[in-house]
Amino acid sequence: MSVTTERPPASPAVQSTKAGPSHRAGQRSGRRVAAGVLLVLATVVTFWQVDLRRHAEEQFLALTRGVNAGAVISDGDVRVVRVANPSGLALISADRRDEVVGRTAAVPLAAGSLVVSSQVGPPAWPAAGQAVIAVPVKAGRAPAALAAGTRVVVLVGPPAAAQQAGGTPTADQPAAGARRALATVVSAGAGEQAGGQVVGLLLAAQEAEAVASASGDVSLVQLGPGQ
Repeated sequence: MSVTTERPPASPAVQSTKAGPSHRAGQRSGRRVAAGVLLVLATVVTFWQVDLRRHAEEQFLALTRGVNAGAVISDGDVRVVRVANPSGLALISADRRDEVVGRTAAVPLAAGSLVVSSQVGPPAWPAAGQAVIAVPVKAGRAPAALAAGTRVVVLVGPPAAAQQAGGTPTADQPAAGARRALATVVSAGAGEQAGGQVVGLLLAAQEAEAVASASGDVSLVQLGPGQ
């Protein structure tokens, strides 16, 4: 005859006691991790705020109006602005105003732009291999209000005799004897004829000579971004 003895289950209090230390250790570990993450985030935010506040106090020079390359920068051409200095830019601080006023612009300076050290000094524009020319453009032969920096196709019509023999020129297929070149608009001002304008163009030196020496009317075709 066999006798089976059943051991009574441990009481809830005993089970709780056995699982308690491991459970509490896990809670403490999770709290340490959370506290460490919060500490790192707090340090980053504090550093960012302090750095932003420090840079926001910095004063730099900016252009009140455009200055052509080679022109002398006057006192009225610059003003003081408060900005956070972007990394890597050699901006000129407000206390170095004397290093800018009275010197020449090395490159064309746009109104509202910040003054960088490399932009002040002996003229270095146009770059080697490039040239700037001014061409008269009659009314209706260029888009209205051409802005500096606009990329255009320059088409110079052929002489009158060639125009009579040829077809209608386009930006891709100019008429026989016509000149075609790619250029960047530097400036645009009113011309002598009503509705016309004189446009300054930056283009390759060899093409600049060809366009400047060509006879015929000039047409400008504006290109889109990336063209």
